[in-house]
Formats: sequence, C-alpha cells, structure tokens
Amino acid sequence: MPFEWRQIPPRRQQGDNRSSWIALLPVTAIAFAAAIFVVDTFTPLGIAVAALYAVVVLMAGRFLERRGVLVVAFACMALTVLAYLIQHGTTYGPSLVRCIVSLIAIAITTFLALKSQAAAAMLREQANLLETTHDAIIVRDLNEVITFWNRGAERLYEWSSEEAIGKVSHELLRTEFPAALDDLKSALANADRLEVELVHTRRDGSKVVVASRWSVRRDGAGRPIGTLETNNDITKRKEAEDALRRSEAYLAEAQMLSQTGSFAWDVATGKVAWSDETYRIFEYNPTREPSIEVVLERTHPEDRAQLSQFLGALSPEQKAWSVEHRLLLPSGAVKHIRVVAHASDGADRFEYVGAVMDVTENKRAQEALQQAQAELAHVTRVTTLGELTASIAHEVNQPLAAIVTNGDASLRWLDADPPNLAEARAAIERMIRDGNRASEVIRRLRDMTRKTGPQMAPIDINDVIGDVVAFVQRELMTNRVRLHLDLAASPALIVGDKVQLQQVIINLVMNGIEAMAPVPVGARELTIRSRADGSEQVLVAVQDSGIGIPPEQRDRLFDAFFTTKRDGMGMGLSICRSIVEAHGGTLCALPNEGAGATFQFTLPIRQGVTT
Repeated sequence: MPFEWRQIPPRRQQGDNRSSWIALLPVTAIAFAAAIFVVDTFTPLGIAVAALYAVVVLMAGRFLERRGVLVVAFACMALTVLAYLIQHGTTYGPSLVRCIVSLIAIAITTFLALKSQAAAAMLREQANLLETTHDAIIVRDLNEVITFWNRGAERLYEWSSEEAIGKVSHELLRTEFPAALDDLKSALANADRLEVELVHTRRDGSKVVVASRWSVRRDGAGRPIGTLETNNDITKRKEAEDALRRSEAYLAEAQMLSQTGSFAWDVATGKVAWSDETYRIFEYNPTREPSIEVVLERTHPEDRAQLSQFLGALSPEQKAWSVEHRLLLPSGAVKHIRVVAHASDGADRFEYVGAVMDVTENKRAQEALQQAQAELAHVTRVTTLGELTASIAHEVNQPLAAIVTNGDASLRWLDADPPNLAEARAAIERMIRDGNRASEVIRRLRDMTRKTGPQMAPIDINDVIGDVVAFVQRELMTNRVRLHLDLAASPALIVGDKVQLQQVIINLVMNGIEAMAPVPVGARELTIRSRADGSEQVLVAVQDSGIGIPPEQRDRLFDAFFTTKRDGMGMGLSICRSIVEAHGGTLCALPNEGAGATFQFTLPIRQGVTT
C-alpha cells in the first residue's frame, strides 16, 4: 500500500508534544464515552447518539494496542445496549434500528482502527529500519528540499535532522556532481533509478565521497513526488583506489626506466599476464594475448629449443629459477633478456611471478669491458716481456750459439780424412734440436704478444707453469733467487686460455722476485706449486720469502691503480684477478707463517677433458 512521507517536526519537540497529548487521550475518551452514555440514556433524541462511540474507539486506537482497542469496542457496544434497555426496555421500534446501526458503526470503526493501527505499526517499523541503517538516507521533494534525514545522514554529515529538513540538499551539502544536475535528473526520470559518485561537504568543511543511489518516489497515480537518496561513504575506498593507481603508475614508470617488466604464469592452465613494460620488451601489441608460445615465437632460433626444454622441465618443487636468452625482433635486432621468477606465495596452484629484464645494454657494456680488459692485458703482457728482455735474449741466444758451435763441429768432422760421418750426424742432430728450441722460444713470444680474444682450450696447468719458468729463468738467475717447483704428479687438466694464464703466473712470479729484493741473497726462495684440490678444482700458488704484505694494504691489493711500486701502474694484480674470475676461479693473497707472502688461485677442473 503506497504511503506519503510527511515533514516531521524536530524529534525532541515532537516527542514532548506527543507524550503530553497521549497522556490526555484516556481521560478524554472516558469523559466522552460517559457523555455519550448519559445523552443516549436520559435524553429522548430521535437519532443514533450511540454511533458517536466510534470516536471513542478511534481515540483508543491512538494509545492502546489491539487487545485494548477490542476491549474498548466491546465496552462501547455494551453501553449502547445498556442505554437502549434503560430507555426503551424490550420494546421494538425505530429506536431498536438506531441501536443496531450504532452497533454496526462501532464494529466497522473498530475494524478500520485495527487495520490502520497495523499499517501504522508497519510504517513505524520501516521508519525504524531507515533510522538504524548505517547508510545516509535522504528524501527530497520535487524542489530538492529535504523532507527526511535519518540518523545515518546525521552521523555522516554532522547536521541534525532539525537543521537539515527544509533545506535544499545540494546547497546544504555543496554537492559536486560528475555531470550537470539537469542531465542527472533527466537520466533519473527516464530510468527511475540512478547510481552516481558524488562529493559532499560535511559540516566541518571536510570532503566525503559517496556512492549515491537515487530512486523516484511516485504517488498512487504514478506521478513523481520526490526522490529517495541513499548515500554510502566510500571515501576510504576511493583513497585506496587512488593510492593503488598512483602506485601502479609509479611501478610502470619505474619498470620503464629500469627496463624491467613483470609477469605472472599459471603453469597448470598456461595463462600468462604481462605488464606494459614486458609488452614493450618483447615488442608485442598489448592486445596480443601473452603465452609461452608467444614467448618462444619471439625467442632467437638458436636459444628456442634450450628455453623450451628448460620451461618444460619446471616442477612445483622448483620455487625459484632464472634464465637468460635472446630475442629476435621483427626488425632483425637481437635483444638479450634475463628472466627471474619464484613461486607465488600462498597459491594453491602451480604459479610463478617474476621479472623480465632487458640486459642488452649491459651485455654490450660487458663485451666492451672485456675488450678493454683484453687490450689492457695485451699491453701488460708486452710490458712484462719488455722487463724480461734479458731473459728472452738469453733463451734465444743459447740455442743460436749452440747451432753455430755444432755447425763448426760438423764442418771439422766432414773435413777430416777420412770424414767422420757419425760425429757430423750427431752435431747436425744437435743443430736441429737447438733450432727447434729457438723456434719454441719465438712461438711463446708470439703467443704472448698476439692481440686476440681468449682462446679457450684444454690445457695442463703444469705445462703452463713450465713455459713461465722458461721465460723468467734469466730473471731468477740475475736476482739470485732459488726456484722450487712442487707440481702435481698427475696432469691437472682445465679449460682456459694458455696465454692469459701464463700472464697471471708471470705477473705473480715477477712480483715475488721484486718483493725479495730487500732480502739477503741467501734467503731469496720462490716456490711454485700446483695441486688438484679433490676432483673439482686446481690450485696454483706462488710463494716468496720477501718482505710480505702490510696488513693495511691487504684489502686493496687487487684494486685497480693501487700499487706499492714507485713506477708501477697498479693494474697487474687487478688484471690477474679479472682473468682468473673469467675462468671461473678466485685469486687471493695470504701471509706466510714466516717471511713473505703467497699468492694463489683456483680454477675449476673440467671433467672428461683430454689434451
């Protein structure tokens, strides 16, 4: 049953007036009933005076519940019958008809009063529900004037109902609309309902964002009579959404600046999600649905099979992984990327989240650095050879002098009568041996001075040490240093660049010789040892009996441009460390228990390598 909202008076004043009025109703009803009984009983009026008992029933309906109203109704009927009997007795006539009409009027009035009371109770219950809800409920008439303002509105906007009712809602709340108000009214009139987000101003001047739902109120004829507005405070949600949007914007900007994208991969379903930066790295249109097949499609053909095998071997037990591979772009450009991922925390499914990093520039920088290191190492090798000029000359002169001597001896044996062919043959064989020896010295020199990239090949570290000893033999003799070799009994096979490793050992040996310069001649001892440390790595150590390493310099020995020599560049040990690390090893310096220091490095043994 439709009902009309009516403007209510202030709650406190309304309550006081209602209490006083209700307190007077019982007395008034009793007095009125008594007056009706007296008039009906003792006055000879020819009308149905008892019908006025209906007013008493209506009064009772204002302050009594259903049972009380029924009691009053039956009492009024009893008074009607009693008055008839007193005045007319048991006679029949028009007076009896009037009595019956009065009884019928009382009964009908009682029925209507009870029905009205039930409807009023229902309305009160509905009104109480509107008052108890946390949402702000506002009822406006066609002129946008507030006619109802519940407690939720009081709590939200801090205006009481007394202050709000009668005001124009949009003026009171200083509403900020998402569109023109007339447009919103037109949309409401067409659909009868409207949902919008509004910004209202509280009494203290603070802003509040609300999700507002408007509904058209209509009368029984279907004509609009106002608007029911329900507002829900979403300020914190909007703040959270704005913070999330800002965070996402910052993340996207950071990903773009760092060239790092993000992704999520549900392995079970194959579903993949990419960030905008990941799309940019792979150079796909954001409308393209990402998948592992799409990744493999962009992967360089030389890396595709290996990447597919790697991804196919992943299992739920593998919580984290990383992989590097190349992309071949439609333009023909090659891009290097690194992918790191870990299992999603708390996910019941087999799912990874991770990052995709464009490391192309890093790769190029690394290659440039390696090239610069190779060139610097070449300069250092040439410089070292310059320091070993005397040793090199001695190594070359010895076989050349021996060739000349054996040549003269061969001529003498051939000039003898008869010629001594056996001795001549032996002298010529020695000439050939010394020529090969000189050729080997020249080969080693050419290897040390050539300017090429690393040539990784299987080598025996003991052979490398033997070549180094041949180079520095003259320096050892000149500086009166006794050399001790303590080499591994079995071949220690590694994969590496022979020339670079020679450079490392020569540098360590020359440093050891220079460190022993202040030491008395008889105490100058240099030991080179090699060991197969288990089955995983080879250890090479160069131990001297020099002045040792000051503790304050120990942590800076391998820094670039740090040197303890007057004419040193400070690059030798730094280059040595770079070479060793490029071979997968480590280089360190240790003080001896006695005099001097030991420089040692380890290199991984390559299983199954044959020379």
